[in-house]
Amino acid sequence: MVHRLLQKQRELSAVELFAKEHADGTINGSKLPDQARFYASLLPATPVGPGQQYGFEVDLDRCSGCKACVTACHSLNGLDDSETWRDVGLLIGGTETLPVMQHVTAACHHCLEPACMTACPVNAYEKDAFTGIVRHLDDQCFGCQYCTLACPYNVPKYHAAKGIVRKCDMCSNRLKNGEAPACVQACPHEAISIRIVDVSRVTENAEADHFLPAAPEPYITLPTTTYRTTRVFPRNMLPADYYSVSPQHPHWPLIVMLVLTQLSVGAFAAGSFLEGALDTELATAFRPIHATGALVLGLLALGASTLHLGRPLYAFRGILGFRHSWLSREIVAFGLFAGLAVPFAGLCWGLPLLEVSGSPWGKLAGELVPTLSLSVACVGVIGVFCSVMIYVFTRRELWSLERTLIRFSLTTILLGVATIWLMMWLAVGFLSDDEWHQLAQNLTRPLARSVIILTTLKLLYDISLLRHLATFRNSSLKRSALLVVGPLRGFSIGRLVLGVVGGVVIPVAFAAVPIHDPIPFTTTSAVFVGLMWVACLGGELLERYLFFSAVSNPRMPGGVRS
Repeated sequence: MVHRLLQKQRELSAVELFAKEHADGTINGSKLPDQARFYASLLPATPVGPGQQYGFEVDLDRCSGCKACVTACHSLNGLDDSETWRDVGLLIGGTETLPVMQHVTAACHHCLEPACMTACPVNAYEKDAFTGIVRHLDDQCFGCQYCTLACPYNVPKYHAAKGIVRKCDMCSNRLKNGEAPACVQACPHEAISIRIVDVSRVTENAEADHFLPAAPEPYITLPTTTYRTTRVFPRNMLPADYYSVSPQHPHWPLIVMLVLTQLSVGAFAAGSFLEGALDTELATAFRPIHATGALVLGLLALGASTLHLGRPLYAFRGILGFRHSWLSREIVAFGLFAGLAVPFAGLCWGLPLLEVSGSPWGKLAGELVPTLSLSVACVGVIGVFCSVMIYVFTRRELWSLERTLIRFSLTTILLGVATIWLMMWLAVGFLSDDEWHQLAQNLTRPLARSVIILTTLKLLYDISLLRHLATFRNSSLKRSALLVVGPLRGFSIGRLVLGVVGGVVIPVAFAAVPIHDPIPFTTTSAVFVGLMWVACLGGELLERYLFFSAVSNPRMPGGVRS
C-alpha cells in the first residue's frame, strides 16, 4: 500500500505535465523540435484505415469546465462575440449529501449520417471520404437555416451578418499539417483528443443508446464523439438546463409562406371540387375569380419564402439537393404548382374570349381547363406533403408525422373553404347576376357549416397538447405545453379568440338563418364574410407561430440559465 502511494506521488498531474513540457521543451527527456510535438499524444498515431474515421474523444474526468477550448476555437476561427462552435454544458445529479456535477464540452460530432448534410438543399455540406470530417462550404450556402433545425445537437450556427451557416470542421487544415485542433491544444487538462473510431463500433454503441444523459438519441445521426469516464453517474444525472423552457425563433417568413401556400392549394382544390357542382356557364364565370385570388396569394407566399434566406440571390440553388432534401423537393413542387397555376388563371380569363371569337382553340381550351385545374390542385397537395416532411425529418416530437400532417391538412382545407366562400361573395358583388345570387343562397349555409366543423376540429386538436401538462415526466411535449401556457400565452389566447370568432361565431350567424329565409346580400353581411376570412387567416398565422416557437429544441447539455 505504501509503495503504491509513493508511486502515485511520482506521477505528474495533467497541469504539472503541461507546465513541465512548456518549461523545458521535453517529453520524457527528449527534445521537441516544434510546438506540434507537445500534443502528439492527443492525435492519432496511425492513418485512418477502411471502415474508420476521425472523431473527438472527451475525457470527462479531466474536464473542469474552464472553457479554454471555447476561447481557443473562437479566437482561431475569428468568430464574432456571440458566436461559438464549441460549448461547455453541465450535468448535475446525486443527492443533497452527495451531489455530483460534471462539465461537458461539445462541438460538431462529425456523424456517420449527418442530418445537416442530408437536409441541405444546396449541397453545402460534404463528408470527407478519408477522414470522415463533415465540412460546411460557406460559398455554396444560401442561408436557409434548415440544417440548424435538422441537426439534433444544435451544431450549425447561423451568422446573420454573413447570411450563411457556419460550423466546426475539426480544424481540418491543421490536422492535415499534423497540428492539433485549437480546442485540443488549448485544454490545460488534455481532456480533448482526436482519435480514430471504428464505424461499426459507433453503430453498435448507438443501438445501445450510450451517449450522454438526456442528450438526443445517437441512433438519429450516429455521432462519433466518444465521452469516457471511470465514474458511474447517478441515475438522476441530468443537464442543468433540463427543466428550462424558452421559445424558439418563430421564422416569420416561413410562417407566412406555409399558411399562404396551404391557403392557395386549398382554394384551388376546393374550387376544382365546387366546379363539378356548377353548370358550365357558372363554372366558366367563377373560375377567373377564384383562380386569380388563389394564384395571387400563392405567389405572395413564394415571394415571402425568399425573405427567410440569408442570401436570396442564390435561391436558384435550392433544387440541387432534390435527391436527398425535402426542402429541395418542396421548392420543386411549389415551383411546378406556380408554373401550372399561372397558365391556368390566364386560360380562365381567356376562355370566354376564345369562345366568343369562335376560335378553334376555344373548344380545346374548354376541354383542357378542368384537367389543368385538377393538376394544379394535385401538384399543390404534393407540395404541402413536402412541407410536412421537412419538419418530420427533424425528429422533434411536436413535429411528428401525425401531428404535422393533421395541422397542415386542416389548415389547407379550412382556409381553402373560407377563401372559396369569400370569392363567391365577391363574384356576387361584381357580377350581380340572379343565378349567382341563387347559387350563393344554396352554398353559403354548407360552406358556413364546413368552416365551423373544420375550425372546431383544429382548435380541439391544438388544445389537446395541454393534456401533457398532467404528465409527471418532463417530456418534449410537456415542455411545449408549458411554453404555450407560459411565455407564449398571449399568442395562444389570440389564436383561440381569432379561431372562435372567424371560424365559429360569424359562420354560425349565417348557418343559423332558416333554410326558407333568404340570406341578405348587403354591405354589412359582405363585411362579416370578409372579417370571417381575415380572422381565420390570422388564427392560422398565430397557430403556425406557436408551431415554431413552442417546439422543444433538442440539444446537448447546457448550463444553468438565469
